[in-house]
Amino acid sequence: MSGETAALPLRTPHALAGIALVVAASACFAALDTTTKYVSASVPLLMALWFRYMFQAVATTVVVMPVRGLAIWRTHHLPWHLLRGLLLLTSSLLAFLSLRYMPVGEFTAIVMITPLAITLLAATLLKEQVSGLRWMLVAGGFAGTLIIIRPGGGSFGWASLLPIALVASNSWFQVLTSKLARTEDPVTMHLYTGWTGTLVASLALPFVWTLLPSAWLWAGLCFMGLTATVGHFMLILAYYRAPAATLTPYLYAQIAFAMLGGALVFDHVPDQLSLAGIVMIAFCGAAGAWLTVRERRVAG
Repeated sequence: MSGETAALPLRTPHALAGIALVVAASACFAALDTTTKYVSASVPLLMALWFRYMFQAVATTVVVMPVRGLAIWRTHHLPWHLLRGLLLLTSSLLAFLSLRYMPVGEFTAIVMITPLAITLLAATLLKEQVSGLRWMLVAGGFAGTLIIIRPGGGSFGWASLLPIALVASNSWFQVLTSKLARTEDPVTMHLYTGWTGTLVASLALPFVWTLLPSAWLWAGLCFMGLTATVGHFMLILAYYRAPAATLTPYLYAQIAFAMLGGALVFDHVPDQLSLAGIVMIAFCGAAGAWLTVRERRVAG
C-alpha cells in the first residue's frame, strides 16, 4: 500500500523482486481470508477484527520504532490518515462478514474488481479520460461479478451484496492511499492505519469479548494477525521495487491461492458458472493493469 516508485523496466532485478514479493503477499492475504472464515465461525466477529488489527499495529510498532524513532509519526495530514484507517476498518469488517457466508475463492474474485471500480470512480467523479477498451474491461469485470453472485438466482441473498459494499469502501481507500502516497512515508501510513483500526475496534471489545474454548482458536487469531502483518509489509517492499502498474496483474494470483485454501480447508470447489465469472474478473483486471503499463510506456 505504498506509493509508486519511478517506473522500472519489467525485467530488471528490482521489478522481478517486486513481483515475487507481490505473489508472496497474495498468498498471505489468501491465507488470512481462509483462516478468517474458519475462525469467525466460533469467535465473535468484532473480537476477531480487533485481534487482527492489534497484532498488526503492535508488531509494526515494535519493528519500526527502534529504527525510525518518534519521527515516523510526523505528518501534516492526520485527518486523512484517520479517514484512511476508518475506510480500511470498514473494508475489513465487510470482508469478515462476507467470508461468513461466501466461499473464499468467489469472495476474493469479487474483491479483485476494485481496480476496475477505481477506473469507474476516476471517470465519473474525477472526470478523467477513459478509453473505450477500458470501459469494455470494466463491463467485463462487473459481468463476471454478476455471474458469481447471480441476482435472481436461488443462491442470491443479502450476503451477496456485502463484497460489493466492500469493493466500494476499498476503492475509496485506494484512491486516498494514492493521494497520500505522493507526500507521506508508506510506513507512517501503515502505522496510522493499524492503530486507527485497533483503537476504534477496541470500543466494541468489552461488549464482545469471550473466553475461547480451544487453543486452536487463539492460534488461528495469531495466524490472522501474522499473515496480515507480513502480507502488508511485503506489499510495501514490493512497491518500493516496482511501480504499481507493473505489479497489479500479479495480485490476481490471490484468487488462485484463495481457491486452493477453500478446497483444502472447506472442501469447496467453485461450480462452472462461478469459475467462468472468476476467469472474467481475473482477465479483465490483469488486462487493465497491462494496459496501464503500455500507456505509461507510450507516454514516457
